This record gives sequence, structure tokens and C-alpha cells, in this order.
Amino acid sequence: MIQEKGFNRGLSTREAEKRIADHGLNELKHNKKKSPILIFLSQFNDFLVWVLIGATIVSGIIGDKADAVTILIIVVVNAILGFVQEFRTEKSLEALQELAAPTCKVIRDGNVKVVNSKYLTIGDLVVLESGDRIPADGTFIDTANIVVDESLLTGESVGISKDTSKGKNSGFMGTIVLKGRGLLLVDAIGMDTEMGKIANLLDNIEEEKSPLRERLDSLGKILVVVCIVVCVIVTVLGIIRGNDITEMFLLGVSLAVAAIPEGLAAIVTVALALGVGRMLKRNALIRKLPAVETLGCTSVICSDKTGTLTQNKMTVKEVLLNGKIYELDKESLNNCEKLKEAFIYCNDTNYNYEVKNIEKALMGDPTETALVKAFFKDVNSIQNFVDKANRVYEIPFDSTRKMMTVIMNESGKETLYMKGAPERVLEKCSAVLENGKIKILTPQKKKQLYNYIESMSNRALRCIAAAYKEEKLVKNESVENNLIFLGVAGSIDPARPEVKDAVMKCKLAGIKPVMITGDHKNTALAIAKGLNICTTDDQAITGEELEKMSDEELSKRVDKIRVFARVSPNHKLRIVKAFKKKNNIVAMTGDGVNDAPAIKEADIGVAMGISGTDVTKEAAAMVLMDDNFATIVSAVEEGRVIYDNIRKFIRYLLSCNLGEVLTMFLASLFYMPNPLTPIQILFVNLATDGLPAIALGVDPPDKDIMRQQPRQKNEGIFARGLWEKIIVRGCLIGVCTLLSFMVGRYYGMNLATCRTIALCTLVMSQLLHVFECRSERHSIFEINIFTNIYLLGAVLVSITMICCILYVPFLRGIFNTVALNLGQWLLVIFFSGIIFLINSVYLLIKSKK
Repeated sequence: MIQEKGFNRGLSTREAEKRIADHGLNELKHNKKKSPILIFLSQFNDFLVWVLIGATIVSGIIGDKADAVTILIIVVVNAILGFVQEFRTEKSLEALQELAAPTCKVIRDGNVKVVNSKYLTIGDLVVLESGDRIPADGTFIDTANIVVDESLLTGESVGISKDTSKGKNSGFMGTIVLKGRGLLLVDAIGMDTEMGKIANLLDNIEEEKSPLRERLDSLGKILVVVCIVVCVIVTVLGIIRGNDITEMFLLGVSLAVAAIPEGLAAIVTVALALGVGRMLKRNALIRKLPAVETLGCTSVICSDKTGTLTQNKMTVKEVLLNGKIYELDKESLNNCEKLKEAFIYCNDTNYNYEVKNIEKALMGDPTETALVKAFFKDVNSIQNFVDKANRVYEIPFDSTRKMMTVIMNESGKETLYMKGAPERVLEKCSAVLENGKIKILTPQKKKQLYNYIESMSNRALRCIAAAYKEEKLVKNESVENNLIFLGVAGSIDPARPEVKDAVMKCKLAGIKPVMITGDHKNTALAIAKGLNICTTDDQAITGEELEKMSDEELSKRVDKIRVFARVSPNHKLRIVKAFKKKNNIVAMTGDGVNDAPAIKEADIGVAMGISGTDVTKEAAAMVLMDDNFATIVSAVEEGRVIYDNIRKFIRYLLSCNLGEVLTMFLASLFYMPNPLTPIQILFVNLATDGLPAIALGVDPPDKDIMRQQPRQKNEGIFARGLWEKIIVRGCLIGVCTLLSFMVGRYYGMNLATCRTIALCTLVMSQLLHVFECRSERHSIFEINIFTNIYLLGAVLVSITMICCILYVPFLRGIFNTVALNLGQWLLVIFFSGIIFLINSVYLLIKSKK
């Protein structure tokens, strides 16, 4: 198509770069990004922090300047940690958006290249196919039955046909090619496009919130109220006992700041963003953060076969011709000229004749390039053959029709060629060509051909049939009848070697792998059995059988079906709905524009990064950068890891914060001196809340994480006993801290020493508890502590900090601590470690049963 019009070169790379420099990038203006300074200042935008700053200023005025300055320093350090988290998250998400940016096929230096759409420039030639989103405004200079959805601009849902001969040849940024193919000459980019003129419509799109984050935001508000009430009680009781009002007010506010898990939702976002980064390293690009949560619930993965379960490296192994099956690696084809013309002319492969290696010279669909390589071994002979005829009409391949038709003109003589699914092609034929003679296609002959095709399919060969005719060639779809059948090419696409292990991992994880393909049932079954996706023939059905089933019948059978063969993309939507009706959480893959509804309906829509269209990618929650089934399984595993890690740091933060509140509340309730001073409470918050919690967010998975059944989608974050673990451990941390304080008092130690013992007990209890939080099912004795060096580093930093405020004289004066001796440290170790030891032994015994 391109070569016929003389537009085969496009812009040179150098000219394109010059024009990009002159005209700018092809992108719309975005909302102004939040500056780093604003991100930092937003860390102070919290009522309790402002109250704390106000209280410290008052303390400074009345003479307690050391405490005031230290508390302000702690507040600023906390803000810096918060800034680093938020800034890194924003940068990570920006990088991901860059990778998720739409791409387009453009002709540069005579070759078709895939480029980021923002590097498109005026004068570029864009190759567009069904499902592509038009990346800039321009003029169609060549079309083949192209129809464009311009509803984004016009509001009209009816597709608009583009015809260069009738002047209807404008293309607009953001509109979608519904069918056909075309070549667009770009004449406006970025804010100069029609879309640019209404760019304000795109500026107000809000980022989708994570349901988990929303639930934690709600929980946070409840905890704020509870904590403030408790802190008020502690403050009032202290004042009633005769303590200094300013000191008690500062104590109450400090306790509130330390106890309220204000960073909980933020850490969830950090964990999700870090998880998304890890998924990207495993070739899974997450487009919507909430999908990360849902991934861990996945119970069914519906996957395309070609390119996802298989290597998408098609090779023609057998050809049915002249009533005989030829094995190409053993024998040569005879009388095959007409079949060769059909498979080469009725083919959209692009050729780079400057490259002599035929593997690199062919660009296009793997099935089509395999057909070319079946008949040609070098590039020069292809060029001589292709140049003999011009395509004057075409009906492009459609996944519903499953066939493609072209009319070629060779020296004034027109010939129609068709290729497609054998059963569809045979329906259009009334004769067959054998050894140069045209014979009537009798029912017996047709049955014989079907038997040959079935035997080829049973050998896992993907069969493509060809036909032709030379008379009454009207240029519309009615021309597709009374054709002469030529033969069938059987191609093999070997399974990806890693997929078999991925399928096994799915089954161990309670996930059902399901194959969906347009291939023949026998071909699909042969591949599926080899991958252990299915074991028996009754686990497969065809699209034809699917059509005859009602939704109720399909719903009853769907849980036992593992292979859907000869299905069209339109069937996928029914398949997704049927699985969902049986309470499954469904991941569905797709690449074509017709896959978009099913992908959108699925709990996890998965688009192909290499072969997928823009429409499919936009509808999807996840994009496979390598189109590989094993990547889906890796992403599901990563989704489970992320969810588990979120539960880990929620467990850690809430139980620690509960321990801090209980320590102070119980002391007030029993009219005891305050076990901790305001500055010590803030120190605990600084030393134990931030770094260890973040380190839990990158914790490696339990070794048996993919041997657990999928969790329910509507399962609460505190399900499976998490609330009980938080409450019990929080109470124990609080009670043990208070007991260490009371024992110190019992042995006649001064108040500063007792408070230091309580402070160290509280900090060490939390640092030991962080290791318990690494697994809900396994004891610390079953976990290799060196698998998370970030956590070890965070704990060592926290221990170093506590040692500094005990043994550095200057800091000791600021934090009102004393240097503990060995006996006092044994007291700390006993009260902070006894519960940890008992719980770890209990879990070890429980896991061995």
C-alpha cells in the first residue's frame, strides 16, 4: 500500500529531530506538577503537628528551650522522611507514566518504526490499523476500508469512513481506528490539534484511588478520634494529679502525634509504587494502582494462546496441496505457483529489502511472515515476485470473519486471492485446484479435505487455507463466493519453555489457567495438554458450541472448561461474565480492539505490550511488556506479596502505636508518674515508626505464598485474625513497658533511670516485633533474617539512635536519659524479649503440626 503511492521513505531521523526541535513535542499540557518545596511544606500540613509546634514555642518562651528545639528538630526530621517517601513515589509514578505512554508506527528512513507518540512531528507518516488511536492531526493519503470513531470530538457514536478519493480524509488526535488500515500524513501536533483546543477536558481527570487506601483513610480518622480522646484523658488525669499544665499538654500532644498512624495511607501508596516498580522489572506494567490489590485475589487467568502461551515464532511445517500433505523439512512442493501467489499477495508483511537476512527483513504478523519464509529463502527473490502485481482492492482480515481478501492487478489481469481459517474459506469455495486442473468441490472431496485439516490440527499445527478466482471481480464483499480452493499451510508455534512451570505454579496457588484461541480445537488441545492446562478433550469447547449455549448453561459448565477454541473476541465478554458469575476473580488477556470490552469487564484486564492496540491498553489494568503468560503469574505473585507486606506494616504500626498509648494510659489510670516524657515519646515515633515500617513494605515473600488459596476480593484488610494479633501484641508491649518501669521503681531507681528503662523496653519491644511481623504463618526461627537487608539496616539505625541518646552526654541531657548498666539492660532485654520468645516458639510448634 505504502510503496504504491511513493511514500516509502518518510522523514529521515535527522529531519525528524530538527522538526521536533522547531515545533516541540506532540503532547498536551498537563496539570502543573507539585514542586519539591510544596511537597516538603505539605508534610507540616497537619493539625496535630501545628499544635505540637505551637506548644514547643510556648515551652521555649517559658524557659524550656532545649526541649523545644529538640522537639522541633524531630518534627523537621519526620517531615524530611515524609518528603523523601512522597517525592520518590511521585518520581516512580512519573517514570511509569512515561513507559505507559502511547506508541505509534511511523515510517522513518524508509522503515516502519515504533516510537513514543510524543516524538511524532509534522510531516511524519503514521501507519494505522484497526484498534490504533490516532496520535496527531493529519491527512489520510492512503486508505483501505478505514473507519474511525470520532465520538471523542463529535459525540457521534457512528464510525466515519475515510476515503482519499472523496475528500473525507482528515484524521484527528485521540480518535480510534475501528477497522481497516491507512497512512496518515501528520500536519498538526500537541496543542495545535483539535484535541489540544479542548485539552481542558483532559486536565481534570482524577487519579483513581486505591480502595485499600480509602479504607485505611477511614480507619485513620477513627483512630485519630480514639487517640485524641485517650490523650485528653491522660492529660486531664495528669493535671488533676497536680502535674504542670504545660508539661501535660505537651505530653498529650506528643502522645497523639506518636500514636496516630498518620503515615499509614502514605506508606500503602509507597508500597504499591515500589511493588509496581518490581513488577515492571518482571515485564508487567501496572496502569492502575488498585489493580495491584486485586491481582492477589486472582482465581482464573484467561490467556490468549499465540504469543502468550507460545513463542509467536511460527514456522510452516506441512502444506496440504494437490490432495497430499507435504512435510516441508523432508520434501519439496510441486505445482504450487498459485498457492504461493495467494499466500504472498494476500499478506500484509512489510519488507526491508536493504536487509539481506530474511528473518530481519520481514516485519509483520508471525503467521504471515511464516508463509513468506515457506516459499522464499532470500530477500531479492521476494522483491522480484512482489513487484509483479499491485493490490487494487482489499477486505482486511477481521477476527470475526477470520479471513482476508485482496484483488491483485498483474499486467492488466485481475485475480482475487483469499486466505483464512480453513472452514471459513471452504464455505466460500465451489471448486478445487489439483495438479493444474479445476475440479468441482463435491461433498466427498470437502469431507476428505476436512479430514486432512483435522489430522494437521491434531499435530498442533495452525492451519491457514487459501483460495482464488479470476472472473466477476466486483469490488465489495459479495465478491467472496464461488472461489477455487488451493490448499492449506500448517504452522507450528512452540510453547514458551517457562509457561509449563507457570501453569503448575497457578494450580498450586488455586488459580485456574484457561486458554482462549481462535485456532482449531485440536490444535488448541494439543498445546493445552502439553502445558498441563487440560487433561481431557471434554475440557475444551469451540466458539460454535458457545454460541448454542445460553448464559445459564455456560455458567454451569464454565468452571470445568480449560480451553475455548475457535472463539472470536466477542465471545470473551461472555466468558469473563460467566466466570465472574461463579464468584471468580478473572484476569483476561487481549490485544485487538474487539478485546477491549472483555478486558474492561475483567477484574484484571491484561493487554499485550508488543501486539496490543492502544484501545486495549487503555482499557487494561496491566500491560505485559513481553506478551508472556509467565509474566501474568509473576504479577499475581507480586500482587500477593504487596498485599501481604501492607498487612505486615499495618500490623506493626498499629500494635506499636497501641503499645505506646497503653503505656501512658495505664500509668495515668493507676496514678503512676509518667513513664515517658514528651520528647521521649516523639523519639520513639522517630526511631521505630518510619524506617522499619517502610522496610516491611519491601519484604520478600513467604516461601509458600503461591501455595495459598486466593483471598476473597471483598476480604477486609484485618481479616484472618489480624485485629486480634494487633490488639494482643499492642497490649503486651504496653504492659511489658509499664512493668519494666514499675520494677525499676520497686528497686529504688530514680525516675530518670526508670523512664530510660521504659523507653528502651518500648523501643526494643517494637524492634523485635518488626521481625515477628514478617510472617503471619511462620515463626521467626523459620525465616532467614538476612533476606531483608533493608529491615536489618533500619533496625540497626534505630538501635544506634537509642544508644546515642543513652551514651552521648549532650544527647543524654536533651532526652532526659541515663546511661544504663548491664543489669538494667538485662531488665530491658527480659521485658522486651519474653513475649517475643514465647510467641515465636508457639508459632514454630504450630507450623510443625
